[in-house]
Amino acid sequence: MANTQGTTGLLGWIDERFPLTKSIREHLTEYYAPKNFNFWYFFGSLAILVLVNQILTGIWLTMNYKPSAADAFGSVEYIMRDVDWGWLIRYMHSTGASAFFIVVYLHMFRGLMYGSHKKPRELIWIFGVLIFLCLMAEAFMGYLLPWGQMSYWGAQVIINLFSAIPGIGPDLAVWIRGDYVVSDATLNRFFALHVIALPLVLVGLIVAHILALHEVGSNNPDGIEIKKVKGPDGIPLDGIPFHPYYTVKDLVGVVVFLIFFSAVIFFMPEMGGYFLEHPNFDPADPMKTPPHIAPVWYFTPFYAMLRAVPSYFGTQVWGVLVMGGAIVILFFLPWLDRSPVKSIRYRGLLFKLLLAAFVVSFLILGYLGALQPSEGRTVVARICTIIYFAFFFLLPLLPMIEKTKPVPERVTEK
Repeated sequence: MANTQGTTGLLGWIDERFPLTKSIREHLTEYYAPKNFNFWYFFGSLAILVLVNQILTGIWLTMNYKPSAADAFGSVEYIMRDVDWGWLIRYMHSTGASAFFIVVYLHMFRGLMYGSHKKPRELIWIFGVLIFLCLMAEAFMGYLLPWGQMSYWGAQVIINLFSAIPGIGPDLAVWIRGDYVVSDATLNRFFALHVIALPLVLVGLIVAHILALHEVGSNNPDGIEIKKVKGPDGIPLDGIPFHPYYTVKDLVGVVVFLIFFSAVIFFMPEMGGYFLEHPNFDPADPMKTPPHIAPVWYFTPFYAMLRAVPSYFGTQVWGVLVMGGAIVILFFLPWLDRSPVKSIRYRGLLFKLLLAAFVVSFLILGYLGALQPSEGRTVVARICTIIYFAFFFLLPLLPMIEKTKPVPERVTEK
């Protein structure tokens, strides 16, 4: 018997009990995306691909990993040397962590360029920043699990930062560690959070991010709302179905991504010590501090900001506030950016220079955060930190002095 959607057989039976066909229509075949997407729009789908890779490889790793201070490092070595294809699974997971941040950073940069944070997509951006925060927590928890030298001491340094919070700091640090030092209790709770709690939150936020996106529609390089110009059939004149057009197009991006991803895994999984630090190939030793402690590359911009702030009155609280503020300020971007146009294509030269300075300063901070501090490097880090925050604080002032170009009524296919 056919259902109201006109499907019969097994599919009709499913549709009567679960909105399968309806969901496919709403989110794929009848979800109309702007026809002028460019390569910057690959990174959203690539982020989902890397998420699937992390979940699947993570499941396989947990089958042989032992979350205890006595056995964690040995179990990782066992995976690398004795488990069939264990080395490949481990490298897929470790490289995938860095790949996740690469595609997320590029995805966020695309949002900045084309104004994807502006009305009516403020909630999409907020979900995106929450995903970024959750991803940082997930990466930090997983970073401790190999129980190598840099994992141990990096976690010790980062957790100790919480003790700088006035009043509750010391107790909060002890609560996070589960002990007075990073120990077996810390490893166990980080393992639980990394494997179960945070992935559930991350997947939920991604689903909310996509649902919010499909509710208001995708942005495009012109920053034009395609829903405003529709044909007699109610379909946007500048829109095409996401499937099959963009699903096929995304496959091209997936193939190119996998070529680079595979090259890293098979030829340079350590990436010169940026993806897998050399001290992490030694077991954690609480009695031996590495000569230089630094987080993984995707945390180094914020770590450089922390170190750039002087320790007043013997406390790092101001550095912690600056580091935290660098992330929190992202939530307010939709309201800080008051430009009448969305896309960088129609914004003035001042915004382009400001965005370029923001990106360059962020990259420099990332580089400095991986190096040992010196007087000269600290000065550069302070300048870059000021540029980073200046980008956000100058955004509300730009419409007063910036000359924008006229935005076309229909999307352009440049």
